[in-house]
Formats: sequence, C-alpha cells, structure tokens
Amino acid sequence: MIVDIGGGTTEVAVLSLGGVVHATSVKSAGDKFDEAITEYMRSTHKLAIGETTAERMKKEIGSASPPEDGDGMSMNVKGRDLITGLPKEISISQRQISEALAEPVAQIIDTIKRALEQTPPELSADIVERGIMMTGGGSLLGNLDKVLRRATSLPISIAEDPLLCVVMGTGKALEEKSKLSDVFASD
Repeated sequence: MIVDIGGGTTEVAVLSLGGVVHATSVKSAGDKFDEAITEYMRSTHKLAIGETTAERMKKEIGSASPPEDGDGMSMNVKGRDLITGLPKEISISQRQISEALAEPVAQIIDTIKRALEQTPPELSADIVERGIMMTGGGSLLGNLDKVLRRATSLPISIAEDPLLCVVMGTGKALEEKSKLSDVFASD
C-alpha cells in the first residue's frame, strides 16, 4: 500500500503484480494542514496569519499527535490581532498545532482504513507483512507515521526522498514504457 500525501490530495493505492488493485483519494493533505492551522489561529487566538506563516509552523513544529509530556517545542508567530487590528506576536506550542491538525489527519486515517477494508483478503497478508509506504511532502509531518501505525497496527515507512520519489518513479516508468504497456493507456 502506498499513501502519497501531496499538497492538495492524499492518494491511497494498493499495488500488486505491477498494477493498481484499489485506489482512492481525499482532499486532505498539505494545503488542508495549512488551512487548519490558519483557522485554528483565527478561532482560538484571534490572530490572522498568512499561508507562508502557517506552512512554516507546520514544518517547524507541526505534529500529527500531541507530545507525550508537556507542550513540546514552541515558536513565536506574528500576525494581525483580529480584535484590535494591530500586529501581534504570540507563542504557539507543538501540542496546539497537533490540535489544529486533528481533523485533516483523521480524514487521512479514515481514507486509509476504508482502502484497507476494500482490499482483497489475499492481499491483506502482504500489507500486514510489508506495511504502508508514505510518500509526498505531507508524510514529513511530525509523528504522522506513528499515528498511522497506531491507527492501523501496520508497519509504516517513509520513502527515502518523499518529496521527489513520485516524480522520480514516474520518470522511470516513462523510460520503461514498453515494459509497462498494461499500465499506460494505448495511443
């Protein structure tokens, strides 16, 4: 099973014998993570922040689960106070970011579980043995692999270069197009 968490969508696919057995997707990925952080800042802290700030927060202290003890790392965030209209700076913790990301992470988990339920039983043994491979920039969200492991009880691994591996794999597939004729649509 491959889970590709890109910018706009999370793609979940079960592969066997060089083909796709089952595939599904959900519009919950990196962009939704950023939107969830932005909305959390607005509703909880009455602070308007931009997309760039939300993405920086996600990359620097983002976590799919709260720290086991305490609030974890923190960072100062600047934005516009929605009450006074003036610039303001506050400190945000890793625990708070995990709260902000709870919904989009839950959507990804639900999509993976649905895909597992629809996977033919004969392939389930392979998935139990080999687990789930995560790709895409969203797979770099802190503790996401642990959250998925806990939710599915399956081994979870992150691709060596998750940001580029899908593009690199597509390039290799195009180089080997003649060997993969059943995967590509005929002209």
